[in-house]
Amino acid sequence: MKIINITKGTVVADNAVIASTFFKRLKGLLGRKSIEKGEALIIQSCNSIHSFFMRFPIDVLFVNKTDKVVAVTNSFAPFRISKIYFTASYVIELPAGSIKATSTSVGDKIEITAG
Repeated sequence: MKIINITKGTVVADNAVIASTFFKRLKGLLGRKSIEKGEALIIQSCNSIHSFFMRFPIDVLFVNKTDKVVAVTNSFAPFRISKIYFTASYVIELPAGSIKATSTSVGDKIEITAG
């Protein structure tokens, strides 16, 4: 899947996967040594994350039901818990540096496509 920042006209990720089941959301990126440039994990039905037992920092986008970014977190470190963003409907986890590289910010419109 591909994630596009419609507002800025940038590709946020071109190799995204969706974690839609309880177990896929629970596992997330745990057990991985890294997340590569262009990869992303979309966690559905999510408004807060943790990074316990992760080995690397990540960038995080909190997105609402209308695909608008409601919060961004740059370089979210391992062994942390994020704030709860009550208006968020899903989360996009990205390699650290992705938010800056794509100029993604609060208020931007996100589109997820199948290609």
